Amino acid sequence: MNDRTLNYADAGAIVSQEQRNKVLRNTYWLLALSLLPTVAGAWLGVSTGITRGLSGGLGLIVFLGGAFGFMYAIEKTKNSAAGVPVLLAFTFFMGLMLSRIIGMVLGFKNGSELVMTAMGGTAGVFFVMASLASVIKRDISGMGKWLFVGAMVVFVGAIVNVFVGSTVGMLVISTLVIGVFSLYMLYDLKRIIDGGETNYISATLALYLDIFNVFQGLLALLGLGGSSD
Repeated sequence: MNDRTLNYADAGAIVSQEQRNKVLRNTYWLLALSLLPTVAGAWLGVSTGITRGLSGGLGLIVFLGGAFGFMYAIEKTKNSAAGVPVLLAFTFFMGLMLSRIIGMVLGFKNGSELVMTAMGGTAGVFFVMASLASVIKRDISGMGKWLFVGAMVVFVGAIVNVFVGSTVGMLVISTLVIGVFSLYMLYDLKRIIDGGETNYISATLALYLDIFNVFQGLLALLGLGGSSD
Protein backbone atom coordinates (compact mmCIF):
# COMPACT_ATOMS: atom_id res chain seq x y z
CA MET A 1 0.00 0.00 0.00
CA ASN A 2 2.91 2.36 0.50
CA ASP A 3 3.29 3.08 -3.22
CA ARG A 4 -0.03 4.92 -3.12
CA THR A 5 1.50 7.55 -0.85
CA LEU A 6 4.37 8.55 -3.15
CA ASN A 7 4.41 11.80 -5.10
CA TYR A 8 3.41 11.06 -8.68
CA ALA A 9 3.86 14.51 -10.25
CA ASP A 10 7.34 13.80 -11.63
CA ALA A 11 6.38 10.36 -12.91
CA GLY A 12 3.39 11.79 -14.75
CA ALA A 13 5.58 14.26 -16.61
CA ILE A 14 7.20 11.49 -18.64
CA VAL A 15 4.00 9.59 -19.47
CA SER A 16 2.28 10.64 -22.69
CA GLN A 17 -1.36 11.68 -22.74
CA GLU A 18 -2.14 8.78 -25.06
CA GLN A 19 -0.67 6.30 -22.59
CA ARG A 20 -2.56 7.87 -19.69
CA ASN A 21 -5.83 7.60 -21.59
CA LYS A 22 -5.08 3.97 -22.45
CA VAL A 23 -4.39 3.07 -18.82
CA LEU A 24 -7.58 4.84 -17.69
CA ARG A 25 -9.66 3.15 -20.38
CA ASN A 26 -8.27 -0.33 -19.61
CA THR A 27 -8.75 0.30 -15.89
CA TYR A 28 -12.43 1.16 -16.35
CA TRP A 29 -13.02 -1.94 -18.49
CA LEU A 30 -11.27 -4.24 -16.04
CA LEU A 31 -13.01 -2.59 -13.09
CA ALA A 32 -16.40 -3.23 -14.69
CA LEU A 33 -15.38 -6.83 -15.43
CA SER A 34 -14.17 -7.34 -11.85
CA LEU A 35 -17.63 -6.56 -10.49
CA LEU A 36 -19.05 -9.68 -12.17
CA PRO A 37 -17.07 -12.19 -10.04
CA THR A 38 -17.88 -10.05 -7.00
CA VAL A 39 -21.61 -10.38 -7.69
CA ALA A 40 -21.18 -14.12 -8.37
CA GLY A 41 -19.28 -14.62 -5.13
CA ALA A 42 -21.82 -12.63 -3.12
CA TRP A 43 -24.71 -14.57 -4.69
CA LEU A 44 -23.02 -17.90 -3.97
CA GLY A 45 -22.31 -16.92 -0.38
CA VAL A 46 -25.86 -15.71 0.29
CA SER A 47 -27.60 -18.62 -1.47
CA THR A 48 -25.50 -21.38 0.08
CA GLY A 49 -24.56 -19.80 3.41
CA ILE A 50 -21.02 -21.14 3.14
CA THR A 51 -19.57 -18.05 4.82
CA ARG A 52 -22.19 -17.90 7.58
CA GLY A 53 -19.89 -19.56 10.08
CA LEU A 54 -17.05 -17.10 9.45
CA SER A 55 -17.75 -14.73 12.31
CA GLY A 56 -15.57 -13.06 14.92
CA GLY A 57 -11.90 -13.94 14.99
CA LEU A 58 -12.20 -16.81 12.49
CA GLY A 59 -13.83 -14.60 9.89
CA LEU A 60 -11.18 -11.94 10.43
CA ILE A 61 -8.34 -14.43 9.94
CA VAL A 62 -9.87 -15.88 6.75
CA PHE A 63 -10.59 -12.43 5.33
CA LEU A 64 -7.18 -10.92 6.09
CA GLY A 65 -5.28 -14.04 5.05
CA GLY A 66 -7.17 -14.36 1.78
CA ALA A 67 -7.18 -10.66 0.94
CA PHE A 68 -3.50 -10.02 1.59
CA GLY A 69 -2.52 -13.30 -0.05
CA PHE A 70 -4.40 -12.36 -3.22
CA MET A 71 -3.03 -8.80 -3.20
CA TYR A 72 0.50 -10.16 -2.93
CA ALA A 73 -0.18 -12.51 -5.87
CA ILE A 74 -1.66 -9.66 -7.93
CA GLU A 75 1.41 -7.53 -7.30
CA LYS A 76 3.66 -10.36 -8.44
CA THR A 77 1.67 -11.13 -11.61
CA LYS A 78 0.52 -7.63 -12.65
CA ASN A 79 2.96 -7.54 -15.58
CA SER A 80 2.11 -11.01 -16.87
CA ALA A 81 -0.81 -12.78 -18.51
CA ALA A 82 -1.79 -14.25 -15.13
CA GLY A 83 -2.47 -10.82 -13.64
CA VAL A 84 -6.09 -10.45 -14.80
CA PRO A 85 -7.24 -13.98 -13.78
CA VAL A 86 -5.65 -13.54 -10.34
CA LEU A 87 -7.38 -10.18 -9.92
CA LEU A 88 -10.73 -11.68 -10.93
CA ALA A 89 -10.23 -14.57 -8.48
CA PHE A 90 -9.56 -11.97 -5.79
CA THR A 91 -12.80 -10.13 -6.58
CA PHE A 92 -14.73 -13.42 -6.39
CA PHE A 93 -13.22 -14.03 -2.95
CA MET A 94 -14.18 -10.51 -1.87
CA GLY A 95 -17.73 -11.16 -3.06
CA LEU A 96 -17.86 -14.26 -0.88
CA MET A 97 -16.68 -12.24 2.12
CA LEU A 98 -19.22 -9.53 1.34
CA SER A 99 -22.04 -12.08 1.34
CA ARG A 100 -22.05 -12.16 5.14
CA ILE A 101 -23.19 -8.57 5.58
CA ILE A 102 -25.41 -8.73 2.48
CA GLY A 103 -27.16 -11.81 3.88
CA MET A 104 -27.68 -10.03 7.20
CA VAL A 105 -29.16 -6.94 5.53
CA LEU A 106 -31.38 -9.03 3.24
CA GLY A 107 -32.88 -10.49 6.40
CA PHE A 108 -34.56 -7.15 7.11
CA LYS A 109 -38.03 -6.38 5.78
CA ASN A 110 -36.59 -3.74 3.44
CA GLY A 111 -33.29 -5.53 2.92
CA SER A 112 -33.37 -5.52 -0.88
CA GLU A 113 -34.01 -1.77 -0.91
CA LEU A 114 -31.08 -1.19 1.47
CA VAL A 115 -28.70 -3.16 -0.74
CA MET A 116 -29.84 -1.28 -3.84
CA THR A 117 -29.49 2.03 -2.00
CA ALA A 118 -25.92 1.14 -1.01
CA MET A 119 -25.14 0.23 -4.62
CA GLY A 120 -26.64 3.48 -5.89
CA GLY A 121 -24.79 5.48 -3.25
CA THR A 122 -21.47 3.85 -4.18
CA ALA A 123 -22.07 4.53 -7.87
CA GLY A 124 -22.89 8.14 -7.00
CA VAL A 125 -19.68 8.56 -5.00
CA PHE A 126 -17.64 7.10 -7.86
CA PHE A 127 -19.28 9.42 -10.40
CA VAL A 128 -18.61 12.49 -8.23
CA MET A 129 -14.99 11.52 -7.56
CA ALA A 130 -14.33 10.67 -11.23
CA SER A 131 -15.76 14.05 -12.23
CA LEU A 132 -13.64 15.86 -9.65
CA ALA A 133 -10.51 13.98 -10.69
CA SER A 134 -11.01 15.09 -14.30
CA VAL A 135 -11.38 18.80 -13.47
CA ILE A 136 -8.93 19.28 -10.60
CA LYS A 137 -5.69 20.65 -12.01
CA ARG A 138 -3.59 20.89 -8.86
CA ASP A 139 -1.33 18.12 -7.58
CA ILE A 140 -3.10 16.22 -4.78
CA SER A 141 -0.38 13.62 -4.22
CA GLY A 142 0.15 15.02 -0.72
CA MET A 143 -3.22 13.55 0.26
CA GLY A 144 -1.77 10.06 0.01
CA LYS A 145 0.12 10.17 3.30
CA TRP A 146 -2.89 11.40 5.26
CA LEU A 147 -5.22 8.92 3.63
CA PHE A 148 -2.82 6.08 4.42
CA VAL A 149 -2.81 7.11 8.09
CA GLY A 150 -6.59 7.34 8.04
CA ALA A 151 -6.89 3.89 6.47
CA MET A 152 -4.61 2.42 9.13
CA VAL A 153 -6.67 4.00 11.92
CA VAL A 154 -9.85 2.58 10.42
CA PHE A 155 -8.19 -0.82 9.90
CA VAL A 156 -7.05 -1.08 13.53
CA GLY A 157 -10.40 0.21 14.80
CA ALA A 158 -12.29 -2.35 12.73
CA ILE A 159 -10.17 -5.21 14.07
CA VAL A 160 -10.71 -4.07 17.66
CA ASN A 161 -14.45 -3.74 17.10
CA VAL A 162 -14.68 -7.31 15.80
CA PHE A 163 -13.95 -8.44 19.35
CA VAL A 164 -15.70 -5.59 21.19
CA GLY A 165 -18.86 -5.77 19.11
CA SER A 166 -19.89 -2.16 19.73
CA THR A 167 -22.76 -0.81 17.62
CA VAL A 168 -21.56 2.75 18.18
CA GLY A 169 -18.06 1.67 17.20
CA MET A 170 -19.38 0.13 14.01
CA LEU A 171 -21.28 3.32 13.24
CA VAL A 172 -18.16 5.46 13.66
CA ILE A 173 -15.91 3.07 11.74
CA SER A 174 -18.38 2.74 8.85
CA THR A 175 -18.64 6.53 8.58
CA LEU A 176 -14.86 6.88 8.57
CA VAL A 177 -14.53 4.12 5.97
CA ILE A 178 -16.90 5.93 3.62
CA GLY A 179 -15.05 9.22 4.07
CA VAL A 180 -11.50 7.87 3.80
CA PHE A 181 -12.09 5.59 0.82
CA SER A 182 -14.20 8.14 -1.06
CA LEU A 183 -11.19 10.45 -0.90
CA TYR A 184 -8.91 7.54 -1.78
CA MET A 185 -11.08 7.05 -4.87
CA LEU A 186 -10.40 10.65 -5.89
CA TYR A 187 -6.69 10.23 -5.17
CA ASP A 188 -6.38 6.99 -7.16
CA LEU A 189 -8.33 8.32 -10.14
CA LYS A 190 -6.25 11.50 -10.20
CA ARG A 191 -3.11 9.38 -9.98
CA ILE A 192 -4.12 7.51 -13.14
CA ILE A 193 -5.13 10.67 -14.99
CA ASP A 194 -1.84 12.40 -14.09
CA GLY A 195 0.25 9.41 -15.20
CA GLY A 196 1.37 8.38 -11.73
CA GLU A 197 0.00 4.86 -12.24
CA THR A 198 0.83 3.16 -15.54
CA ASN A 199 -0.22 -0.42 -14.76
CA TYR A 200 -3.94 -0.89 -15.28
CA ILE A 201 -4.09 -4.01 -13.09
CA SER A 202 -2.64 -2.14 -10.11
CA ALA A 203 -4.94 0.79 -10.89
CA THR A 204 -7.97 -1.51 -11.01
CA LEU A 205 -7.02 -3.13 -7.72
CA ALA A 206 -6.74 0.26 -5.99
CA LEU A 207 -10.09 1.50 -7.30
CA TYR A 208 -11.79 -1.83 -6.61
CA LEU A 209 -10.73 -1.69 -2.97
CA ASP A 210 -12.00 1.89 -2.74
CA ILE A 211 -15.39 0.92 -4.19
CA PHE A 212 -15.61 -2.24 -2.08
CA ASN A 213 -14.96 -0.34 1.14
CA VAL A 214 -17.37 2.50 0.33
CA PHE A 215 -20.12 -0.01 -0.52
CA GLN A 216 -19.47 -2.06 2.59
CA GLY A 217 -19.46 1.09 4.76
CA LEU A 218 -22.75 2.30 3.28
CA LEU A 219 -24.31 -1.14 3.65
CA ALA A 220 -23.22 -1.31 7.30
CA LEU A 221 -24.72 2.13 8.04
CA LEU A 222 -27.96 1.28 6.28
CA GLY A 223 -28.02 -2.08 8.01
CA LEU A 224 -27.69 -0.44 11.41
CA GLY A 225 -30.65 1.76 10.58
CA GLY A 226 -32.64 -1.08 9.07
CA SER A 227 -32.13 -3.28 12.13
CA SER A 228 -34.13 -0.84 14.21
CA ASP A 229 -37.18 -0.92 11.91
